[in-house]
Amino acid sequence: MIFLQIARQNIFRKFFIDSKNIRSLCTKAIMAEQTWEEKYNLITRNLAEWLGDDKMKTILKERDLKVYWGTATTGKPHIGYFTPMSKIADFLRAGVEVTILFADLHAYLDNMKAPWDLLQLRTQYYEAVIKSMLKSINVPLDKLKFVKGTDYQLSKEYTLDVYRLSSIVTEHDAKKAGAEVVKQIANPLLSGLLYPGLQALDEEYLKCDAQFGGVDQRKIFTFSEKYLPSLGYEKRIHLMNPMIPGLAGAKMSSSEDDSKIDLLDNAAAIKKKLKKAFCEPGNIIDNGLLSFSKYVLFSLFKDGESFHIPRTEEFGGDVNFATYEELEAAFKKEAIHPGDLKSAVEIYINKLLDPIRKDFASDPKLKALSNKAYAAPQKPKPVDEVVPSRLDIRVGKIVEIERHPDADSLYVEKIDVGDATGPRTIVSGLVNFVPIEEMKDRMVVVLANLKPANLRGISSHGMVLCASVDEPTRAVEPLRPPANSAPGERIVIEGHESGNPDEVLNPKKKVWEKLQADLVVNGNGEASWSGNPLLTTTSSGKITADSLKNVPIK
Repeated sequence: MIFLQIARQNIFRKFFIDSKNIRSLCTKAIMAEQTWEEKYNLITRNLAEWLGDDKMKTILKERDLKVYWGTATTGKPHIGYFTPMSKIADFLRAGVEVTILFADLHAYLDNMKAPWDLLQLRTQYYEAVIKSMLKSINVPLDKLKFVKGTDYQLSKEYTLDVYRLSSIVTEHDAKKAGAEVVKQIANPLLSGLLYPGLQALDEEYLKCDAQFGGVDQRKIFTFSEKYLPSLGYEKRIHLMNPMIPGLAGAKMSSSEDDSKIDLLDNAAAIKKKLKKAFCEPGNIIDNGLLSFSKYVLFSLFKDGESFHIPRTEEFGGDVNFATYEELEAAFKKEAIHPGDLKSAVEIYINKLLDPIRKDFASDPKLKALSNKAYAAPQKPKPVDEVVPSRLDIRVGKIVEIERHPDADSLYVEKIDVGDATGPRTIVSGLVNFVPIEEMKDRMVVVLANLKPANLRGISSHGMVLCASVDEPTRAVEPLRPPANSAPGERIVIEGHESGNPDEVLNPKKKVWEKLQADLVVNGNGEASWSGNPLLTTTSSGKITADSLKNVPIK
């Protein structure tokens, strides 16, 4: 009897020791029982779009899918990265074989966002923080394969394929493919043109059926579908996540502190950022908090879990939502106050980030890695550095206009740019491009701190900025500020808001000429400098051209 009892104890002890393996076996058994339709629904839920639907269904009827997700190791990963992480959790539940690529070489090619000397450190940081993220949402790391781009992208075979691809890809196609992903500048570097081709080749060298990424990578995905077969390689499936708005309402960006929550932000910093987050009552458009709830929180809930909003009895008491659609509907009809939504999301975000913060707080090596990979600037920029903030660009309104008495091609305009002394006189060479009737009372964009110039006897105190092209025929269009902007409102370049403009630009230092080289109207018809949009400071709107695209601003 004693021996029987000992035997039973050993069996149960072994059962508990091997419980992890048993759970794994149970998970495999559950996945084995899934129909291909159930796997398909898990793989595609919450995606913005996918290409290759028929091929995906054919593969799922025969075997599990193989997917890779890549991330260029540039800016610090933020809370928006939970969107692809939650989809990776879906993939694993559907039995998908997932490879995560830390695209270190891509990070350098993207306009050197990750300098070569920081490449290894940032890759190590990405690997550490993403693994910590996956653990925080209970994604088993043993189900994933982690790869660095430089592990295979420097091989002879891969390099030869890069040359093969470069012999058939046009500059136009390479630039177009990277337009939404690679930082755009007026004179693009060859590295940025190579970027889409390398991402396409990754699909072949990682032996995947599908590539997963944000919908902002759609042009790279269609580039891949066009060119991989030209090299004799198979066209892949492409799965695209929606882009989650940031806290300010626009796209969440690693370079914009106010738009995102860092994965290592403390609870006080999160509360402060959420307090300032855009969350207009009843507005469900560009609402980062609702989008995060839909694509991350609800997708991570287990069966029976609901979205809990704590409220005092005075305001109706606690409320729960079983589906995102119920939450959105309640917010839209203003049954949920923005402050209550922020409080609930704050609780969930802290639960997600607690394990990550603990990992980094308890490991001195990880803490040191974070500081080295993303070190604070050592010293302020020199006063004489040519930076966009030195330009005094303002919204202007033409209040009077007439032809120059001594020059057939010139207008003489009185433009209100917010000066206390009243409208300025500005001379513009627009007679041959814009009829005078269209210029009357028009809102324009003015460079206000040029040194006054005498143009055929009239002193001009500024310049109307225009989209301008010389070939094949000359065309000029004054830039147009947002409809809700006001005369005198300052216009800045995103990412370069700090700093004060020069009182008057020194012509000898050629500040305007150096900065103007990278001022363009991009493919979306929006004014930008080195890929960063021009924005009004109060109305936060973009500057546009009426019809010209991909042309310089002069």
